[in-house]
Order: sequence, then structure tokens, then C-alpha cells
Amino acid sequence: MLEKIVKIDQIEIVGDYKAIQVRTATVVTDDGVELSRSFHRHTLSCDADIRKEDAEVQAICNTVWTDEVKAAYQTHLDSQTPIGE
Repeated sequence: MLEKIVKIDQIEIVGDYKAIQVRTATVVTDDGVELSRSFHRHTLSCDADIRKEDAEVQAICNTVWTDEVKAAYQTHLDSQTPIGE
């Protein structure tokens, strides 16, 4: 019997502004024998809308994205020179 399982298999916190990297694995099995595995990654910064993220990802974001991290990230963004200027 073919089965397709999609699950988050890795969550990482990266950098000064606590970006969250989420890796999702898609595994296809036939009678319990793995036929294929593929990965998709996406990254969230502390100004991201996380309402559609998995509850575990939301919990991590809400823990590490303190007001201090958000303020530092905004200061960093404000200090950037727009392209072409």
C-alpha cells in the first residue's frame, strides 16, 4: 500500500535576529519500505505572519522572538540603504 507522509522534521534558529528555518520532509513508502524522500525549506524572520505555521513552529517563534530581538531586527532593517541609492 502506497503512503505519503509530510512532516516537519527539522526546525533551526539561526543568526542574531533568530530566523527560523523549517524543513519539511515528504516520504513515500510502499508497505513500509521507503521509496522516496524529498525536502522543502522555508525561513521565517521575526516580522513574519506565522498564523498559518504549524503550532510547534509558532511556539518556537513566540519564544525566541522577544521584543528585544524584534527591535534589533527593525533597527537593522532601518539601517539598510535601498538598492539604487
